[in-house]
Amino acid sequence: MSLKFIPNLSFMFMEAPSIIERYKLAKEAGFKAVESGFPFGISIKDISEAKKNACVEQILINVFTGDVSKGELGFAAIPGEEENFKKSIDVTIEYAKALNCKRIHIMSGKVNQITTANDDVYVKNLLYAVEKFQKEEIIALIEPINNITVPNYYMNSFQKGLDVVKKINKTNLKLQLDIFHLQHICGNITKNIKELLPYIGHVQIAQVPDRHEPDTSGEIDYKYVLSVLEKEGYDGYIGLEYRPKLSSVDGLCWIQNYGYKL
Repeated sequence: MSLKFIPNLSFMFMEAPSIIERYKLAKEAGFKAVESGFPFGISIKDISEAKKNACVEQILINVFTGDVSKGELGFAAIPGEEENFKKSIDVTIEYAKALNCKRIHIMSGKVNQITTANDDVYVKNLLYAVEKFQKEEIIALIEPINNITVPNYYMNSFQKGLDVVKKINKTNLKLQLDIFHLQHICGNITKNIKELLPYIGHVQIAQVPDRHEPDTSGEIDYKYVLSVLEKEGYDGYIGLEYRPKLSSVDGLCWIQNYGYKL
């Protein structure tokens, strides 16, 4: 078995100012598939044409998160924002369908002080999304994000994420495991991969703390971590959600050095 890697076009190939151009750069670098955040300011027609022209698959897209300039990072856990949440799900489904994308990462939003009201509305909103996604054969993903990178993010715990996935208990709701966030939040990477794997629908990687390539200086031995994923039978894509230290293309040499191929 060989691991499969895809670039996150919201982090990589920033040599091009628009995500439209990054599809082409990803293809030229040798990738057969990509992931990305929501393509803000770009029409369905333009983004789907860029993907089609590059002849790549779209594996994952983030949900529409609201006004990022105001710090909005989704509405799922925000009481009073249920209508905005539903609209965000509906618009993201339309983009996902146009891109033939079968995974959507639902972002929870920021909460200064978490209460049971946040917990309740989060589950309620996820149930709404999961039902909508099921009709389109789309997998919903929730990702624990560390409070250093994103202060006050609601979904900031792998235990909390796992509890929610188990509580809702739907086959198309899974955890998104970013090893970068796992290390920041709780470490114990080997143990957590083994225990979480049955609930994981997507994996992402980046070095800690600087979020560069896996082979750059940092806390994580990615050659080992990738071997664990392989040994434990993970057969999905691994998203490269890192900021290249220098050039996006030059930084890809780690893949071959680790014994893998694009």
